[in-house]
Amino acid sequence: MRSYFTIIVALITTFVAVFATPVFALQSEPRAHYSLNEGWRFNDISKPNATVQYLDLPHVWSVGDVVPSTASYSRQLHVPHTLRGKRLFLRFGGVMTQTNVFVNGNWVGEHRGAYTAFTFEITDKVRYGENNTITVHVSNSSKFDIFPVSTEHNLPGGIYRDVELMVTGRNIISPTFYSSAGVFVEQHEVSTERVSGVVTLYLSAMDEGAHNITVRFIAPDGYEVCRYTAKAGKAEKQSGVEIPYSIDYPDLWSPESPTLYRVEAMVGNADKPSDRVSFDIGFRSVGVSKNNRLTINGNEVDIHGVNLAHDRAGVGAVLTDAELRQDLDLVKDMGANALRSVVGPHRESLYDMCDREGVVAWVDMPFTRNSALFGDICYYPSESLRENGFEQLREVIYQNYNHPSVVMWGLFSLVSQHGDDVVKYVRELNDLAHLLDKSRPTVGCSNADGDINFITDLIVLRQDVGWYKGSFEDVSVWCRQLRENKKFKELRYGVCYGEDGCISHVVDVVQRVERGARLRPERAQTAMHECYSSIITESGQFWGVWLDNMFDYASMFRVEGMNYSGMVGYDHKTKKDAYYLYRALWNSSEPTLYIAERRWKSRCDAVQRVRVYSSLERPMLIVDQDSVELHEVSKSRWQADSVVLNDRSIVRVVDGTGLHRDSVEITIDKMRVSR
Repeated sequence: MRSYFTIIVALITTFVAVFATPVFALQSEPRAHYSLNEGWRFNDISKPNATVQYLDLPHVWSVGDVVPSTASYSRQLHVPHTLRGKRLFLRFGGVMTQTNVFVNGNWVGEHRGAYTAFTFEITDKVRYGENNTITVHVSNSSKFDIFPVSTEHNLPGGIYRDVELMVTGRNIISPTFYSSAGVFVEQHEVSTERVSGVVTLYLSAMDEGAHNITVRFIAPDGYEVCRYTAKAGKAEKQSGVEIPYSIDYPDLWSPESPTLYRVEAMVGNADKPSDRVSFDIGFRSVGVSKNNRLTINGNEVDIHGVNLAHDRAGVGAVLTDAELRQDLDLVKDMGANALRSVVGPHRESLYDMCDREGVVAWVDMPFTRNSALFGDICYYPSESLRENGFEQLREVIYQNYNHPSVVMWGLFSLVSQHGDDVVKYVRELNDLAHLLDKSRPTVGCSNADGDINFITDLIVLRQDVGWYKGSFEDVSVWCRQLRENKKFKELRYGVCYGEDGCISHVVDVVQRVERGARLRPERAQTAMHECYSSIITESGQFWGVWLDNMFDYASMFRVEGMNYSGMVGYDHKTKKDAYYLYRALWNSSEPTLYIAERRWKSRCDAVQRVRVYSSLERPMLIVDQDSVELHEVSKSRWQADSVVLNDRSIVRVVDGTGLHRDSVEITIDKMRVSR
């Protein structure tokens, strides 16, 4: 999202020459992709006399907050005569939230939803040899018939992912089938001896007669494993062609060994196809064992997961591949092996990375509720909203179907059961998800009792006992009640937890957080995670542990406009104490040695407790020049009580080899009143 140069409208011919001509660089593939990110005019049409801006995409019109508005994006596109006989498509990676697209003033189509891609054919709307005007009207105003109706995640508004022009031949694999690859590799049987299933290909052919279809599977070493051919008749719209496949002795995909095969699907002559789509696929099965563990290929996997929002300081929802790469590196460095795309899917490149690196992904559809608002309504039984939910679920599943890292579909998050019958609607969503994809389980995230917990294949129970009332140790009572409750024994349940911790909110005394209070101390967040992680790990009863959230994110409904629940700050760089706690617990490949409460630099009392997170055995504490004994509180947590500090003390911790160390400086100000 960077500013473009100002240009005089009278020089529009020069504008087109600069920006339209380079779009059509020579491409050898039968399906050509051209970026349309550059050279857009932006106008906030909800504001009288708004100034036109010239900018490049991706773009949002508000960062860190929400400005409800309706805006117009437009640009010129010169379509040369040489493209006559070709088919032209516009593909949008993501627009918040309601979008209408026009070409030369002619309406092309509408999309309703913030997190999924959409594609429109514009072949009959363009003028060849002339300049064409593409106009996109976008609104992020709250709608009662578009999910999410209620959310604490900001919807800042704008074309926040890439836009491209796709040029194809006449007979092609459909790019408009839910803006997906148009090819789906269904896995019916998966074992080390054999994998088999059906490849379903959606053909969009304009010419009469039979059309050759070829599907190739290419092994990781580059050799073709098998090839299948079929014929299909003309399909003026789009129709599915099913091709059975079977591969003997495949290398299966798993988090430990993320093996990928290449799939190529072609229409026409295989040596010179009229269209070709290729993507990576991994063969694996997903299930749940009798003792409530997620299994991949029959092997149990302890899921250590994090929720991942769609927001970052300075850029909002405009996340580049490089920024997603940084985020995933932090997720992996902390030792998490799974991530959850909350509210909706991230851009596809994130799942490409997860495919290659064995990170498990849970992808939500945007059916959620803003738990920060009392009595907020997240569902209306109107047909337009219901159908929008079905449509967005189809888009989520079809657009991410072929990613082996995506192992579950999220249907709801923290929705309320009060008012209209939301349980019935969740059942309908669950049935649709199973109809579209029989190979993956469904999952929901719930903070309520009742029937809503017994619909999806998996459930994740959101817990926060001790935050506003009671004590953190009460989570042990909750765990025991789950184990002893006969009805809940039927559930395949995981757990999700996390609360605010602002790194700039430093206190001497950790107290229970008050609802609506502006103070959200990091030390309170750390205390919660220390207690929860110890008790929940010891219980061993959950198929997955999910931390809410990996990063702080902006939320206009929250105190100070921010949700501070992240393990890492809003800058996606500043690691909190809780980050190092889980790094010590979860990252077995790299050592962790960290002194906690390091932002509490100035203290009132000379007698202090020092806390250390360590994945190493027997860390040693040194205060100034004196050694102090540490005792292990729980796994990876060490502590020294009644440590006497000087007015200014250097506190160090080292491992037995002396290769790993950490240090902090603490000052004692006895005249300061504790806070």
